[in-house]
Amino acid sequence: MDFFSLKGKNAIVTGGNTGLGQTFALALAKAGANIFVPSLMEDDGTTRKLIEAEGVRMAFMKADITEKGTAKRIIDGCAEAFGSVDILVNSAGICKLAPVEEFGREQWDPMIAVNLTAAFELSYEASKQMIPQRSGKIINICSLFSYLGGQWSPAYAATKHGLAGFTKAYCDELAQYNIQVNGIAPGYYATDITLQTRSNPETNKRVLDHIPANRWGESLDLMGATVYLASRASDYVNGHLLVVDGGYLVR
Repeated sequence: MDFFSLKGKNAIVTGGNTGLGQTFALALAKAGANIFVPSLMEDDGTTRKLIEAEGVRMAFMKADITEKGTAKRIIDGCAEAFGSVDILVNSAGICKLAPVEEFGREQWDPMIAVNLTAAFELSYEASKQMIPQRSGKIINICSLFSYLGGQWSPAYAATKHGLAGFTKAYCDELAQYNIQVNGIAPGYYATDITLQTRSNPETNKRVLDHIPANRWGESLDLMGATVYLASRASDYVNGHLLVVDGGYLVR
């Protein structure tokens, strides 16, 4: 089990104080990593309490990852707080919905900036820390929409397809330095974002009919995948998208 230990490692999790981002942060903390959380949301202490209960340290930075220079400030901040950057989880993301005839640049541009460009900039800055140390893990949070189209949000599908391609491209360059770049593609999860869908019997049934496991995903379902891709256990896994969807894509 030592292969799955993250003791002594330092991880950045963007958007790690809410939703699935908090799940990724807590999973890494449970495995022994110190957690650095940059987020637009204020640190209300909830995530800090969960993480520090695992016997590791947490540092928080109020940051807008779409602003020029913020990526470097985040990477430098983690290195200053903990001594190194060993793991980067690009989990911050937004999704704006509108019919195709109403989905213009006003909806498109912010999603490209948060979901794709910020992930690139953070990975670029992190790689400059990881290459000299000849080790590192970059985990991009992709989606089922890295494989599918998406009604009402062409930008979300475009960014998640783009993130999948970026994962493979960075793997191709960074593998020689013992840096693994992989993605996690969550399926449909029981979060605040999906509450409206789950609360409507018709839409809830439509989703469940597409999932062989016949249930929505829970936070715990993503923790093992996160720790695996962040640990020594995945040192020969690179450029891969690990789908955690209860079998949704097979139907």
